[in-house]
Amino acid sequence: LGIHLVENFNQGILNIICCDSAKQADRMQSIFKDLSPKICKILNDKEQELPPNNDLSQVFTPLELIVHEGYLDKDKKVAIYTDHQIFDRYHRFKLKERVKKSKEALTLKELSGLQPGDFVTHIDHGVGKFAGLEKIEVNGKSQEAIRLVYRDNDILYVSIHSLHRIAKYTGKEGEPPKVHKLGSGVWATQKAKTKAKVKDIAKDLIELYAKRKTQKGFSFSADTYLQNELEASFIYEDTPDQLKSTQDVKRDMEQEFPMDRLVCGDVGFGKTEVAIRAAFKAACDGKQVAVLVPTTILALQHYKTFAERLKDFPVKVDYLNRFKSSAEQKKTIEYTTNGKVDILIGTHRLVSKDVKFKDLGLMIIDEEQKFGVSTKEKLKQMKVNVDTLTLTATPIPRTLQFSLMGARDLSVIATPPPNRYPVETRLSTYSEELVRDAIQ
Repeated sequence: LGIHLVENFNQGILNIICCDSAKQADRMQSIFKDLSPKICKILNDKEQELPPNNDLSQVFTPLELIVHEGYLDKDKKVAIYTDHQIFDRYHRFKLKERVKKSKEALTLKELSGLQPGDFVTHIDHGVGKFAGLEKIEVNGKSQEAIRLVYRDNDILYVSIHSLHRIAKYTGKEGEPPKVHKLGSGVWATQKAKTKAKVKDIAKDLIELYAKRKTQKGFSFSADTYLQNELEASFIYEDTPDQLKSTQDVKRDMEQEFPMDRLVCGDVGFGKTEVAIRAAFKAACDGKQVAVLVPTTILALQHYKTFAERLKDFPVKVDYLNRFKSSAEQKKTIEYTTNGKVDILIGTHRLVSKDVKFKDLGLMIIDEEQKFGVSTKEKLKQMKVNVDTLTLTATPIPRTLQFSLMGARDLSVIATPPPNRYPVETRLSTYSEELVRDAIQ
């Protein structure tokens, strides 16, 4: 490609390499600059014209622009290349940013989706049942209104112009709410108690953040060249949520107080890739990483994934589970104690007394809710002054509650990767053919 770019340049063709990000554009220039001596030697042996100043990065223009495929326009003398084609990566069309809307106000679209009997909440009157739209007379004029039914079949009509005062009821799944009685004052009392509770939570949060700021941890370095290389080598394009989660985690790691972040996302949404990047960042600073998973099979799967992604980098990845013999486990523990293992993956075996880390800097916990009480208590002791990243697809209420309250920072990966197939669950009798098809 380098020789081809020089040949185009010498023929007066403008070479443009389109990159999905400014970081990738800078990386592209750096790569071709490093390749300059090798390419210039080949061109010199062929007695062909060399690039200006023997610098390959001067024969093309990097451009931050998302283009699906490159092309050559001979008439206008322009050659377009794309970074994902150069590195043979899967490419996505640019995902549209989700339009943010009010989390509470009911929209006309949502109103049309309501069914009679659905629960709704009125900001002044509390929970009632939606009973459809009805035309009523107001000051001699006919207008459409929302009909809400409250306890004792009391009726409340809400003008379409007051739609912002109604929200679709959201609460615990499987538990229908209690319908309020109009004019009883119960709803006003509940609102007052809730406001007081929010103030208490805010006070607790201020105290909590003050304590976290004073608790010193390890401040990891900014991204290195190797970190950029690892992230650029990912064969898929990051989804917006995945990219933001990665940035959130790395920003927390670079702070001087310990990280405690929960990354929540469905299966296959890219949580593991976020964890790999965080683990590599820690390893680049000479810190060890412990990756705790709830099952033996998952430990082996994570090991294979981590090892495959990091095979081209100077990082030692190992694992501990019952599939290993006693001798193999002893050797792994010895290497971990001596600091020869950078990333150790395993089940609750990692919190055993005989497993000691030379310099633990990051702990990654996958599906924390599946660990037993004793394991969680040991994890609390290990977490002191150690950055902690928790991954989950189904957060337990307390874990999620801590995140929403601010005791833990929360990142949500809600954007599915392109062409991602949904999880398919089947219930059937045992069939070897079905098992074989599922594995393949």
